[in-house]
This record gives sequence, C-alpha cells and structure tokens, in this order.
Amino acid sequence: MEKIILFYKFVPVADPTMCVRWQTELCKRLGRTGRVIISEQGINGTLGGPLDALLAYKRSMNETDQFRGIDYKWTAGSGADFPKLSVKARPELVAFGRPDLVEVDDNGVVNGGVHLKPRQLNELMTERGDDVVFFDGRNAYEAEIGKFNNAIVPDVNTTHDFIDALDNEALAQFKDRPIVTYCTGGIRCEVISAAMKDRGFNEVYQLDGGIVKYVEKYGEAGHWKGSVYTFDKRMVVDFGQETSTLGACDTCGDDEKIFVNCVEPPCKERFLRCETCCRSDQHCVAHREQTNHC
Repeated sequence: MEKIILFYKFVPVADPTMCVRWQTELCKRLGRTGRVIISEQGINGTLGGPLDALLAYKRSMNETDQFRGIDYKWTAGSGADFPKLSVKARPELVAFGRPDLVEVDDNGVVNGGVHLKPRQLNELMTERGDDVVFFDGRNAYEAEIGKFNNAIVPDVNTTHDFIDALDNEALAQFKDRPIVTYCTGGIRCEVISAAMKDRGFNEVYQLDGGIVKYVEKYGEAGHWKGSVYTFDKRMVVDFGQETSTLGACDTCGDDEKIFVNCVEPPCKERFLRCETCCRSDQHCVAHREQTNHC
C-alpha cells in the first residue's frame, strides 16, 4: 500500500543547511520522493511512497526533540506522483516574500489564530451561523473546484499577493466578525491568521489540519463542497464518490475539475478545460494524460 503525507511544523531551526543534509539522507535511505522545505521557521513537506517507509520516516522524526509530534495528513497517492526528491533551504517556510511576517518560538507561530478541529468548526457554525466568515488562503484558481460555503476568495495567483489582499479595505467590514482561515494542509493559515490579527481582526480562527483533515472526516456532509487541488501529479483529490464538480470548462461550460496549463510563453495561467475541448490542442491533451485523468 502506498500513500502521500503532508506535514509541517513551525519551530526554530538553528542550522537549516545541516537539517537539509539530514533530511536528504533520511529520505534517500527510505527511498522517498517528494518535496521538503527547511527554513529558520521550521519544516514543510509532502512525501509519497510505501506505507511502511512513510511510517519509518515518521518514527525518525519523532525521535528528534525538534520535530516530534507533527500532525501528518495521509492522502491517497504514491511516490510515482513525484518525479524526484527535492529538499531545500528557504528564507521562509511559505513564500510570502516576507520572512519577518511571523515570529516563531518552540510553541509555533506567535499570536496566530485559534486552531479549530473539524468538529469544533462545525460547532462554531452551529452557534454563530451566518455570522462566521470563511477566508480562503489558497490561490484563487484552486477555489474554482472546491471551497467552503460562501467563502471569501481573494483574487490572488501567488502567495506573494496575499499581504496586499489582507490590506484591501473591502475586508475591513469583517474585522469584528468570527473569521475562519483555511488552506489545503493548514500551513498558509498559520501565517495568514497571524497577519490578520496584526491588522486588527478581532476574532480569527484557522482550520487545524486544513481542508484535508476536514473533508477526510466529513466529506460534503459538512460545510465544504467540491474537490481539493494538489501541486503534484494527482492535481485533484476527491474525498468520496459523490464529490460535487464546481468548476466548468472554459470553452464549452461543461462540468470540469481538471486544470491545464497555458502553453503560450510567458503565460503561466491555469484553466479548466474538458477532455473533448482539449482534443483540438495536442499540448492540452498531453497535459491531461500526464495527470492520469484522461
């Protein structure tokens, strides 16, 4: 059996370069592929492969004081979803372009939002109802195929754009309402929720474990609808056979959840296009075939 794990931990790392060497050796010894980022703020990774090898990785991490107790998210997939292993040191754990945006101590991000488990989020919705505001902490195109009901989806295409989005005056009306930030695995929201509090939002929450943990537990029986976008060969993950298709083909308008990349340089846009409409463009067909959805 093979799986994919997503994980992160905000914790001070004194020597990211040495940590990169250790992680590279550990992953190669276990035959793992995927991506691991190390910074002075902590660790962030996605790895795929046989279940026993991933469990061995988790055991090795738990043998360290620094990375013990990480909450791993287990999803469907395999090592084949990643072409190689990449372990790199970066100035920040998530590329907001502002390494000074958050302060990190041994307990994680300082002055971040209140963590809500999936059950606690549902309880908050029962108690506060329409007063609760969902804030999508992902790139805008990801929300085209799945999001929380009535969520605010900032018009951003890169993580760097989020700080300007948070300073948008249109968000000021929500500063006194309960606002729940969410993203795929939870890591972006650690930073976004702290930045919101720094900007005067009074009641800020973040979905603990991200979308993955929530839909794994509730599917579409809760407040989420649609699929989850991933930055690997899978591209799309559904949690259940009855997953709604929210997206539409940009050409014919039929239901669609598979993105294709623009092939005209320097364009880097992603857009939804169905298999039928793709057949007139060989580049488009090849892209869909690479994602195993065609």
